[in-house]
Order: sequence, then C-alpha cells, then structure tokens
Amino acid sequence: MIPNILSIAGSDPSGGAGIQADIKAISANGGYAMAAITALTAQNTQGVTGVQMIDPGFVAAQIAALRADIRVDAVKIGMLGTAPIIDAVRTSLAGLTVPIVLDPVMVAKSGDRLLRAEAVAALRAMLPLASVITPNLPEAADLLAMPEAETPEAMATQARALLALGAGAVLLKGGHLPGRDCPDLLAHDAGLTWLPGPRHDTRKTHGTGCTLSSALATFLGHGLPLIEAARSAKAYVARAIAMADALTVGQGHGPTHHFHAFFAGTHA
Repeated sequence: MIPNILSIAGSDPSGGAGIQADIKAISANGGYAMAAITALTAQNTQGVTGVQMIDPGFVAAQIAALRADIRVDAVKIGMLGTAPIIDAVRTSLAGLTVPIVLDPVMVAKSGDRLLRAEAVAALRAMLPLASVITPNLPEAADLLAMPEAETPEAMATQARALLALGAGAVLLKGGHLPGRDCPDLLAHDAGLTWLPGPRHDTRKTHGTGCTLSSALATFLGHGLPLIEAARSAKAYVARAIAMADALTVGQGHGPTHHFHAFFAGTHA
C-alpha cells in the first residue's frame, strides 16, 4: 500500500525547500504527498525577501478537509512561523495516531528567520505531539536556550535534553559541526544511535532539513522501524546532495537533487 503523507509547511517558490521539497522527497520515496500550506515566501537560492503567513483558521481548514476525506499515514511538520499557527496545527492533529515528524524550522539557510522569536515557547510546547523532531544544531540551541553544540559530546547532551521535553525521539543533525564528517544523532527510548556520514564539499544544500524530515516521515509511513527509517532518510539525502551538481538552479545555496534516482545519467 502506498502511504499518504501530509506535509504542513511553508511554500518555497524556488522549489528547493518547504512544501515543494517535501512533495518531491515524499514522492521519490514511494509516498503519496499531500500539503497544507502555512506560509507563502518570496525566496530564491540567495535568500528570503518576503513572508506572508496564512491565516491560522485557514491552515486548520486545510488540515480538516484532508482528514475528513483521506487516510493520513504520517505527517511532516515544517515551517509554522507564529504561535497562533502552531496552536492551530496542534489542535487540528488531535487524535491522529500516526507518526508525526516535526522539523523545527526556525532560520533559513540564508540566515533569514522563519519562526518569530515570540513563538519559540509555543513550538517548545508542541514537542510532545511529535514522534520525532529533527532539529539542526542552531535550532536545538534555540529550543533549549543553550549555546550551540560544537562537539559530539555536546550533541549527546542536547539530544537528551530535547528528548526530556517530551518528543518521542530526536534526530539531531550534526551538519554544523566542524570537520570532514557529518554525524547525526538519534536519541530514542532505547538510548543513543549515531548515524555517521561524510561531509560533501558543496553549497547545494538548500532544503536539506525539509528533505530529510519528509523522507523520514515517508519511511515511517511505510512502516519501517525508527532506526531503519532514520538511516534510510539520511542515505537518501546524502545521495541527493552528492548528485546535486546535475542541477543548475540559482547562484546561492542550490537545491539537492530529489529525483536523482529517476533521471537518466544521474544515478548515485
């Protein structure tokens, strides 16, 4: 059975991040993608020039319409932007007993803030809704009001601290660590599982967080166990980054190649 995966996130007109990246990642990994849009952005590979938040009631209406008609097998939550939208999404998902992956989108790759500072507490309160959260190191530091982790040991400390806030599991992304490696850390009820990986020397990493969380939600929607789903999602993103040079999109942080396995001559 093809799982139906719902993405709740903002729109990126350049196609590399947000809803557009989510739909690509879900589809590339064998899911049927659905979307409830929380924000419209004006952005490209070089930065964000405008954000228009969607009315919280209309965000809720999108989710309600889908739930009234279509089976939802997993949910990915991305950019929420404001406390009222966070509250609307949390209420709209009440009673849904499927994997929920929360990517706490707070700052874009370009450095533009996508979550209002006053909404951080509301996002923190939403963590218990999630089966897995997928913060990067700056986002983890923001959620915990701590300095950003700079070592694997600090990553482990912060992953445990995030787990204590109520999420079912934490996939803490280590891409901001210095060095040639790019380790991620999965904190779950059985302990800590490191997911090692090499760092690719490229600027084509726009939307990697959106892509990873959507792939993870899709693999969980397929019924894979958490650790296997996390490893599969990380491997998919690594291949998408490695094959990104096949694309010529923009002059800044270019997108990953979501459909690398389907384009002739660009197989990993």
